[in-house]
Amino acid sequence: MAAGLGTRMKSDQAKVLHEIAGRPMIAWAIEAARGAGAARVVAILGHQLETVKAALDARYGAGAIEVALQAEQKGTGHAVASALPALHGEPDDRIVVILSGDAPLLRAERIAVLTEACAANPAGLALLSTVPHRPMPYGRLVRDAAGTLQRIVEHADATAEEREILDTNAGFYAVRLGHLRADLATLRADNAKGELYLTDLVARAATRGGATAIDAPFEEVSGINDRVDLAAVDGAARRRINDELMRAGVTFVAPDATYVDADIPVGRDAWIGPGVILRGRTSVGERVRIDAGCVLTDVTVAADAHLKPYTIASDSVIGPRAEVGPFTHLRPKTRLDDDARVGNFVETKKAHIMAGAKANHLSYLGDVSVGAKANIGAGTITCNYDGFTKHQTTIEAGAFIGSDSQLVAPVTVGRDAYVGSGTTVTRDVPRGALALSRVKQVNVEGWADRYREAQSRRKKESGDH
Repeated sequence: MAAGLGTRMKSDQAKVLHEIAGRPMIAWAIEAARGAGAARVVAILGHQLETVKAALDARYGAGAIEVALQAEQKGTGHAVASALPALHGEPDDRIVVILSGDAPLLRAERIAVLTEACAANPAGLALLSTVPHRPMPYGRLVRDAAGTLQRIVEHADATAEEREILDTNAGFYAVRLGHLRADLATLRADNAKGELYLTDLVARAATRGGATAIDAPFEEVSGINDRVDLAAVDGAARRRINDELMRAGVTFVAPDATYVDADIPVGRDAWIGPGVILRGRTSVGERVRIDAGCVLTDVTVAADAHLKPYTIASDSVIGPRAEVGPFTHLRPKTRLDDDARVGNFVETKKAHIMAGAKANHLSYLGDVSVGAKANIGAGTITCNYDGFTKHQTTIEAGAFIGSDSQLVAPVTVGRDAYVGSGTTVTRDVPRGALALSRVKQVNVEGWADRYREAQSRRKKESGDH
């Protein structure tokens, strides 16, 4: 169920597209359903249907997630009824699991237990219950003296005595499709909200022996209504991600201050320092060391690489045993091959730094190919933009670029060539050649002493002491 307006989010974006640990809220429910073995997933959409559907198609492939339209929001029972046409042709003994798109922390294992409980229940209905940590306007589970679940009374309709009941409805159900079809047709909007309540299915099940309620931790089933809830659930999701990675052999120096998005693989014996942020489609290989403050977005880091403090990288590939940082910025389309080194205050963009090449200090390398074992001296700049077009620089294997050099693209520095410090290269440098463009140095003997004496006389004559 993901059709709601989400007005308390105070957002132009559909609530279910707000991200939890880098994954859209609705995708958490879909991943859990698939993880529990769901053969089909139907998203009940309403608000911003086309936008949400486009996001689902982009993530899972066009049409992989089926969509049912709830044009008007008339309650949870109405939402599920809107999806019944999508299940036409499915047999009555099929078990349908109903999830909330704004409660992303439910585990696949819990869904599997819920499904098994439904299969074993003569009434064909199982649901999750929870005891909230704080007062919540949830429906209360009303039982008879024998403990059989009789009904769920919504908070708005509950008496003061009923509101004292601790067991509340978590909003997740498993139901046999035949019972769902029959019972939905009997729902009436005779309640305080004037809506069709899905919870009324429990009273229908009571006539068949009663539904099964399964306790679940409040944190796992809590929903999101506003930005405060969003932050709380995001924090819980990130703790879960970090705990699972640590149990799989990853070291976190400060797990509470380290942020790893969902779906990011991190290899065994990786070491993650405090304040690290791993986003998007990033992946981290075995034995990688990522020091404090690094932020990686859509970056592939191969085994044994070392990212020193405060490296920022996006849409880049960092090869085996490469060293990056500190204070390095790898902009999109950067590729570092095996054993490459890019050091402090170096910025790259669309740069291919090949095996064993190094640029250790204070350089800008944009639209450039740097050959194997080439050396880029401090302060080197590739002048790749003429105000209209970006141009390519090629530095071939073994070349040595002296400090404070400017390479005005398009230009090629040949294999094993040298560029002297302070040179501005405007023409190709042949293989093995030395390129120089410095003005010849002239030393004027005694000039400094004469200059100081002249300045001293000027001050005395002007009275400027």
